[in-house]
Amino acid sequence: MRSLPALAAAAVAATLLLAGCSASSPDPSATGASGDCQATASGSASNGVTVTGDFKAAPKTQFTGPLTVDSTERTVVTEGDGDLVQQGDVATIDFTIYNGTSGKQVFSTLDPGGTQLQLTVDDTQFIPGIVNAVACSPVGSRVVAVIPPSEGFGDGGNSQLGIAGTDSMVMVADVEGIVPVRADGEDQPPQDGFPTVTLDDTGAPTVTVPKTDPPTTLETEVLKKGDGAVVGDGDNVTVQYQGLVWDTGTVFDQSWGQGGPRTFPTTGVVKGFAAAMIGQTVGSQVLVVIPPDQGYGSAGNDSAGIKGTDTLVFVIDILASASAPPSTPAAG
Repeated sequence: MRSLPALAAAAVAATLLLAGCSASSPDPSATGASGDCQATASGSASNGVTVTGDFKAAPKTQFTGPLTVDSTERTVVTEGDGDLVQQGDVATIDFTIYNGTSGKQVFSTLDPGGTQLQLTVDDTQFIPGIVNAVACSPVGSRVVAVIPPSEGFGDGGNSQLGIAGTDSMVMVADVEGIVPVRADGEDQPPQDGFPTVTLDDTGAPTVTVPKTDPPTTLETEVLKKGDGAVVGDGDNVTVQYQGLVWDTGTVFDQSWGQGGPRTFPTTGVVKGFAAAMIGQTVGSQVLVVIPPDQGYGSAGNDSAGIKGTDTLVFVIDILASASAPPSTPAAG
């Protein structure tokens, strides 16, 4: 992704993306539900999967394939005592995927070089079966799910993972945390000459740009200073953001009100956006002014209404960051 900040094919998350697949509705009679959060029901297939091993460690998983289900089944292996993961939340998970026909493990974030996934609980962004497995799980839980092709990779399967269009998936997921939806760092003194930012009750920004010529070099201001991990070059970063054009003040893209936080690698966005994140700490909110040569260049971005001479302004809430693995399978 080198147009607007969004989920990127180079990230682990890309393995789980599937456009045009609709989720099944969770069973309202499912156990483990609390309030309005209704967990996906267990079934004979998910109950027949044996999982041992410690939470946040590689699972030992046994089942007899082929497993066939019409809709995702979810069984709680270990129930945590943390907050429930709700629709729209960003959950930090580690997961292992198996081919439901052969029983072969095909991918795990717990393998050497792997990294956690920041999963937005939204079936328009991620595979519905995986979303349904994690939704309504308390933090600290380990769950196992059996996911049919219709709620997985579809008829095309995923050749790089060795999953055919007729294969179900078995996933073991550890639900390790819920990412905040807004920066929670300490407010910093404003700097002269920068756009001003006000926040509504949800944390969504409104940016007022000075009626002056924009700077000709990349300029960054820290609005809130977090105390989390430092973002490294190549990390997969979860953010909320808003982008606008300096000259007009027009917002051309944002996550606020548009599906919530996004996860992508620093290598998957324009140069100035990446530079604003690298070296900052999780929990921070930064404002960056990006000249054309570190944005979309002389070509601009027609679909976003950005001319080749436009200077851009982004407000970025840095919510989570994880080191990216050296290589990841792409969606098939």
